[in-house]
Amino acid sequence: MASENYDDINVTPMVDLYLVLLLIFIIMTTASVQGVKVDLPRASKSAAKPNPSAPKLQAIVIDNGGKIKLNNEVVTFAQLQAKLSAARAASAEVPAVIRGDRKTQYQTIMDVLDLLGRLKITKIGLATQPAK
Repeated sequence: MASENYDDINVTPMVDLYLVLLLIFIIMTTASVQGVKVDLPRASKSAAKPNPSAPKLQAIVIDNGGKIKLNNEVVTFAQLQAKLSAARAASAEVPAVIRGDRKTQYQTIMDVLDLLGRLKITKIGLATQPAK
Protein backbone atom coordinates (compact mmCIF):
# COMPACT_ATOMS: atom_id res chain seq x y z
CA MET A 1 0.00 0.00 0.00
CA ALA A 2 1.47 3.27 -1.09
CA SER A 3 1.09 6.30 1.09
CA GLU A 4 -0.56 9.27 -0.59
CA ASN A 5 1.07 12.67 -0.24
CA TYR A 6 -1.17 15.66 -0.17
CA ASP A 7 0.64 18.66 -1.63
CA ASP A 8 -2.23 21.09 -1.32
CA ILE A 9 -4.87 21.76 1.29
CA ASN A 10 -8.48 22.22 0.31
CA VAL A 11 -9.44 25.60 1.88
CA THR A 12 -12.97 25.77 0.49
CA PRO A 13 -14.63 24.53 3.71
CA MET A 14 -12.57 27.02 5.72
CA VAL A 15 -13.62 29.94 3.47
CA ASP A 16 -17.23 28.84 3.78
CA LEU A 17 -16.88 28.88 7.55
CA TYR A 18 -15.39 32.41 7.48
CA LEU A 19 -18.19 33.67 5.23
CA VAL A 20 -20.84 32.22 7.56
CA LEU A 21 -19.15 33.83 10.57
CA LEU A 22 -18.96 37.16 8.70
CA LEU A 23 -22.64 36.93 7.82
CA ILE A 24 -23.56 36.22 11.46
CA PHE A 25 -21.39 39.16 12.59
CA ILE A 26 -23.08 41.56 10.11
CA ILE A 27 -26.58 40.45 11.12
CA MET A 28 -25.84 40.76 14.85
CA THR A 29 -24.21 44.18 14.43
CA THR A 30 -27.09 45.66 12.45
CA ALA A 31 -29.62 44.15 14.88
CA SER A 32 -27.96 45.81 17.86
CA VAL A 33 -27.62 49.24 16.20
CA GLN A 34 -31.34 49.81 15.79
CA GLY A 35 -31.43 51.69 19.07
CA VAL A 36 -33.35 51.92 22.27
CA LYS A 37 -36.86 53.29 22.40
CA VAL A 38 -37.03 56.44 24.50
CA ASP A 39 -40.05 58.51 25.44
CA LEU A 40 -38.84 61.98 24.41
CA PRO A 41 -40.07 65.13 26.16
CA ARG A 42 -42.46 67.36 24.26
CA ALA A 43 -42.10 71.09 23.70
CA SER A 44 -44.99 73.45 24.07
CA LYS A 45 -46.66 74.70 20.93
CA SER A 46 -46.59 78.31 22.03
CA ALA A 47 -43.71 80.50 20.96
CA ALA A 48 -40.90 81.08 23.39
CA LYS A 49 -41.31 84.30 25.30
CA PRO A 50 -38.43 86.73 24.96
CA ASN A 51 -36.34 87.21 28.04
CA PRO A 52 -36.44 90.92 28.98
CA SER A 53 -33.22 90.58 30.96
CA ALA A 54 -31.33 89.21 27.95
CA PRO A 55 -28.83 91.67 26.48
CA LYS A 56 -29.82 93.41 23.28
CA LEU A 57 -27.92 92.51 20.15
CA GLN A 58 -25.70 95.35 19.01
CA ALA A 59 -25.81 95.61 15.21
CA ILE A 60 -22.79 97.46 13.83
CA VAL A 61 -22.92 98.34 10.13
CA ILE A 62 -19.96 99.79 8.24
CA ASP A 63 -20.88 101.11 4.81
CA ASN A 64 -18.78 101.67 1.71
CA GLY A 65 -17.87 105.21 2.78
CA GLY A 66 -16.57 104.06 6.18
CA LYS A 67 -19.57 105.43 8.10
CA ILE A 68 -20.43 103.43 11.21
CA LYS A 69 -24.01 102.75 12.30
CA LEU A 70 -24.94 101.26 15.64
CA ASN A 71 -28.47 99.86 15.62
CA ASN A 72 -29.37 101.98 12.54
CA GLU A 73 -28.01 105.19 14.10
CA VAL A 74 -25.00 106.89 12.52
CA VAL A 75 -22.25 107.28 15.13
CA THR A 76 -18.63 108.33 15.24
CA PHE A 77 -15.99 105.93 16.47
CA ALA A 78 -15.89 107.70 19.86
CA GLN A 79 -19.69 107.50 20.18
CA LEU A 80 -19.56 103.82 19.24
CA GLN A 81 -17.02 103.22 21.99
CA ALA A 82 -19.12 105.09 24.56
CA LYS A 83 -22.38 103.30 23.65
CA LEU A 84 -20.81 99.86 23.58
CA SER A 85 -19.06 100.56 26.87
CA ALA A 86 -22.39 101.55 28.43
CA ALA A 87 -24.04 98.40 27.05
CA ARG A 88 -21.19 96.30 28.43
CA ALA A 89 -21.55 97.95 31.84
CA ALA A 90 -25.29 97.16 31.85
CA SER A 91 -24.81 93.50 30.94
CA ALA A 92 -21.95 91.05 31.36
CA GLU A 93 -22.46 89.55 27.91
CA VAL A 94 -23.27 91.79 24.96
CA PRO A 95 -23.66 90.06 21.60
CA ALA A 96 -22.54 92.08 18.57
CA VAL A 97 -22.87 91.53 14.84
CA ILE A 98 -20.71 93.39 12.36
CA ARG A 99 -21.95 93.91 8.82
CA GLY A 100 -19.37 95.42 6.51
CA ASP A 101 -19.88 96.39 2.91
CA ARG A 102 -17.82 94.32 0.51
CA LYS A 103 -15.97 97.45 -0.64
CA THR A 104 -15.38 98.81 2.88
CA GLN A 105 -11.83 99.56 3.93
CA TYR A 106 -10.68 96.58 5.95
CA GLN A 107 -9.01 98.86 8.50
CA THR A 108 -12.36 100.24 9.72
CA ILE A 109 -13.65 96.73 10.38
CA MET A 110 -10.42 95.85 12.19
CA ASP A 111 -10.72 99.00 14.32
CA VAL A 112 -14.25 97.99 15.36
CA LEU A 113 -13.10 94.42 16.12
CA ASP A 114 -10.21 95.83 18.16
CA LEU A 115 -12.65 98.04 20.08
CA LEU A 116 -14.88 95.05 20.85
CA GLY A 117 -11.84 93.16 22.09
CA ARG A 118 -10.78 96.00 24.38
CA LEU A 119 -14.31 96.18 25.82
CA LYS A 120 -14.17 92.39 26.39
CA ILE A 121 -17.18 91.75 24.18
CA THR A 122 -16.64 88.15 23.12
CA LYS A 123 -19.90 87.21 21.40
CA ILE A 124 -19.12 88.63 17.96
CA GLY A 125 -20.62 87.66 14.63
CA LEU A 126 -19.61 88.71 11.15
CA ALA A 127 -22.59 88.84 8.79
CA THR A 128 -22.04 87.48 5.29
CA GLN A 129 -24.13 86.40 2.35
CA PRO A 130 -24.19 82.78 1.25
CA ALA A 131 -22.24 81.91 -1.90
CA LYS A 132 -24.35 81.72 -5.04
